[in-house]
Amino acid sequence: MAIQMKLISSQEKCFMEEMIYLKPAMTHTSCLRGEDFHFQIVCTTVHTPGWVFENPATLVCRSELTATFERVEQIPVRFPCYPIRNDENYLRKTPGLYPDLLTPLAIGDSVSVPTGILQSIYATVHVPEETRGGDYPVTVGFAMEDGTETVQTFTLHVVDAVLPKQEIAVAQWMHYDCIADAHGIEIFSEAHWEAMANYIRMAVEHGVNTIMTPVVTPPLDTAVGGERPTVQLVDIEKTGDEYHFGFDKLRRFVAMCLDIGVRTFEIAHLFTQWGAYHAPKIMATVDGEYKRIFGWDTDAASDEYIGFLRAFLTALIAEMKALGVDDRMIFHISDEPNEEQLEQYLTVKSKIADLLEEYPLCDALSDFAFYEKGVVKRPIPASNHIEPFLEAKVEDLWTYYCCGQWRDVSNRFIAMPLARERIIGTQFWKYHIVGFLHWGFNFWYSRYSKRQINPFINTDADCFAPAGDAFSVYPAPDNKPYRSLRLVAFREALYDLSAMKLAEELCGREAVRSLLEEQGEVTFSSYPKDAEFLLSFRDRLNRMIEAHLA
Repeated sequence: MAIQMKLISSQEKCFMEEMIYLKPAMTHTSCLRGEDFHFQIVCTTVHTPGWVFENPATLVCRSELTATFERVEQIPVRFPCYPIRNDENYLRKTPGLYPDLLTPLAIGDSVSVPTGILQSIYATVHVPEETRGGDYPVTVGFAMEDGTETVQTFTLHVVDAVLPKQEIAVAQWMHYDCIADAHGIEIFSEAHWEAMANYIRMAVEHGVNTIMTPVVTPPLDTAVGGERPTVQLVDIEKTGDEYHFGFDKLRRFVAMCLDIGVRTFEIAHLFTQWGAYHAPKIMATVDGEYKRIFGWDTDAASDEYIGFLRAFLTALIAEMKALGVDDRMIFHISDEPNEEQLEQYLTVKSKIADLLEEYPLCDALSDFAFYEKGVVKRPIPASNHIEPFLEAKVEDLWTYYCCGQWRDVSNRFIAMPLARERIIGTQFWKYHIVGFLHWGFNFWYSRYSKRQINPFINTDADCFAPAGDAFSVYPAPDNKPYRSLRLVAFREALYDLSAMKLAEELCGREAVRSLLEEQGEVTFSSYPKDAEFLLSFRDRLNRMIEAHLA
């Protein structure tokens, strides 16, 4: 039995029936200090007489630098893309098993290499900031039971420059009720607090620095008249017409997030999604009974709700000031309103705007009228609707994508190439984007949150959106998450952005732009589609930085 192996880039997705010789070998191996370098070991077994199905081996790694490994697991995808609404930049458009889930694999662990089946091991070489610049040989491969090895060595070139700290704000909405349900734990139990910390930590490690903060249960992806489990951090007691607020859980949440490295607290939306017509689910203790006091049956502009909301926001802001983090807050009115709902949005906003004058108030919306008419100063348009906002030179512009961004623009559907996700880092840089939003770090419910789903077998939120749109992590044992290929690819996009900013500082913006656009202009909807473009660009960018420092 003979193992065939090849080292390939992190941008490849390996389907089990593909041939190893068709996978391009890794050629670009450089990074900056303080950056993780990713690649893959792809392997299969050659068919020989007397073969057995599996060839047991153990994982080998020899390097001065620390490396960690994960198995690339194949996940069922029944809804890879919209049947009509798609483009040519998908890997496949048919149901099947797709590579996505990453599960831990330790050096020395047993690896079964089946005959005729291509499989991949995802490798991460950790390069701390204190690493000296230079060349580092990295040997990886497999040791057989008879003592022989099948290994390959490559040289990782570490440029003697530290990757700058991330500047862009990145929000991927954390669904704390999904965490509790997936792990079978009670909301706000000690196990839930442990799990929330684990998920937030993974998010922060992959560039998320702006965390959904459920001061009330976020009114997101909830059926009209339906409810999601209560994850309200603020305790409320109503006595007559008076409200009293308890902030113990919020204080614990803020302290936990600061300890992990969160930069900004994204306060849950104050009105319902898609129009701001109703109040979120608000729970309170009234005459000793814990019950819902506002929700779908509440007119968002009613005196009762606005009176509550003004008291709530006044107390919340005072508490966040006492905690020293009020300058780290952003607020939302309603998610994804359209132009038909503009007047309603303006009405409810006007009733609380005076309390929020000192804080960023922004929402995901793509109708330019909201900005043009001065209703929203900080819009977050979808990436396929961003051009009018760019032309208007909106300051401090964010962008987002979700299931609606299926043609031309970057996105993270499982059926898309990883390079299509990673390209967005260059677009952030070119257009001076200061923030990015995505709705689903871990949404493991069906559409409108009507039932829990198993993300290991249901990757489309029960046919709600193309596989991968709703989450980029999977629930793992011990109240922890597994990461995905897509989560890491987005982190690489942020690495590219930071490296471009360093190169711009050293060499000038025009030099970086010329390097980026050697093959043509890069926009949100038009850019080179192949992985080699990004890999080559990033390697040449590293060399540009190194040449300037020489």
